[in-house]
Amino acid sequence: MSHDVIIVGSGAAGLTAALELAERVKVLVLAKGELTGGSTAWAQGGIAAVLDAGDTFENHIRDTMVAGAGLNRRETVEFVIERAPHAIDRLVELGVPFNTEGKDLHLTREGGHSHRRIVHVDDATGRAVLDALLRAAEAHPNITLLPHRACIDLITGRHEERYSGSGRVWGVYALNEQTGKVEVHTARATILATGGAGRVYQFSTAPRGATGDGIAMAWRAGCRVANMEMMQFHPTCLYNLGVKNFLITEAVRGEGGRLLNPRTGHRYMPDYDERAELAPRDIVARANDSEIKRDGLDYVHLDISHQPVDFVKGHFPTIYEKLLGLGIDMTKQPIPVVPAQHYTCGGIVIDLAGRTDLPGLYAAGECTESGLHGANRLASNSLLECFVFGEAAAADILARWESFATPPPVRAWDESRVTDSDEEVIIQQNWTEIRRFMWNYVGIVRTTKRLERAAHRIKLLMEEVDDYYGHFRVSTDLIELRNLLQCAELIVRSALERKESRGLHFTLDYPKLLPEARDTVLVP
Repeated sequence: MSHDVIIVGSGAAGLTAALELAERVKVLVLAKGELTGGSTAWAQGGIAAVLDAGDTFENHIRDTMVAGAGLNRRETVEFVIERAPHAIDRLVELGVPFNTEGKDLHLTREGGHSHRRIVHVDDATGRAVLDALLRAAEAHPNITLLPHRACIDLITGRHEERYSGSGRVWGVYALNEQTGKVEVHTARATILATGGAGRVYQFSTAPRGATGDGIAMAWRAGCRVANMEMMQFHPTCLYNLGVKNFLITEAVRGEGGRLLNPRTGHRYMPDYDERAELAPRDIVARANDSEIKRDGLDYVHLDISHQPVDFVKGHFPTIYEKLLGLGIDMTKQPIPVVPAQHYTCGGIVIDLAGRTDLPGLYAAGECTESGLHGANRLASNSLLECFVFGEAAAADILARWESFATPPPVRAWDESRVTDSDEEVIIQQNWTEIRRFMWNYVGIVRTTKRLERAAHRIKLLMEEVDDYYGHFRVSTDLIELRNLLQCAELIVRSALERKESRGLHFTLDYPKLLPEARDTVLVP
């Protein structure tokens, strides 16, 4: 099936690019599972933009650079932040019902920000944004949305009927999850907007499908990846054995929520950082982890019950209702929380136009390392990155359109030497094992010995999974396991290369900061 442009991923980055491109070319959007299955719908907090009279681009740039511990690329930070107001205007045009205060947009504040600059839709911003983007995409005659397609690998020159070593990307091989058949989708240009690799960890706020597919596919095709050790842990995920991955937004702390030790009732964040609960996420997550481990706790308390009842219900209606259903009234009692993996700050290396190392391949959003986040993402800069780079990639493709060749004939997917698996249990066992040892050995606090143990386990599992992959028909679970394992290997390799503690990478063996901030760049 041939198209003008293929976009892998139906979240904020992918749909933003699709809507821009569709004004001139025909676009195919592929989604694993449902169109709404990505991380965008899960984003509670909001979108950071300089809209307040007392705020400036320079303030937002400085806050981003401080959170990123000097590893950000200044050029990228300026590029994204200066385009933030335009991104908000575009979303308003699409009908996103942002909260208002009089005639102005209501702005909230989150950890790491020096000003109120977060536009939001209550505490469910991502869902409102995705609804608006999907409505516009479904209505556009030049956009085809294909859910239930699990992408296996990028199609490159080596898959052409006349073999080429050019590395040129011509599209993707994708498993149709409903028929079980592998489809060949080709296009002049391809954009990866596949999200992060959060499911490599046992505890994560990411959706089930966040298995690092785009990062792993790009790496196998020949792209560099950078800063994969910079895995962000959200300080406050709900601790509830019956409910997985429910995030308690950063904005609860931004609006006065306090972190307390449940055993002593002590408010401990001022002991760790003068910014207390408004310190950047890496500091708050490590503080929570420290309190839990030191006192043998299952969780810590996040308490906003000292604020007026109407204030809490008005600001956090989704969270309030969800917690009430679990027997927790956040207007009267504290919320039990734990740190959990939250965001992949590293990824595929891209430039300001979203271009990767391979001709014809672009990337945007959480699967990339653009230079925006550095060693730690500032709250609510993630959706912003999706809009800015989704638009930038689309603009570059349209500007270069005449230089993109028509895809050549490529080989069909070869299933002649494989059979149906009779051992699905192997996939589930390996998945569980990866997530557990990554949490224990490559989590919030690391050591060289733990990382080496993880690397050893990964090597053994890779041999097992490669053998399995070579003998059995692909399934979504097998595709995801292969990608998860590849991302785990990249994270551990990157972590072993960084001989310092910076931002999200904290190791007991190298607790000091090196004088020069350098990216960890891995070359295939």
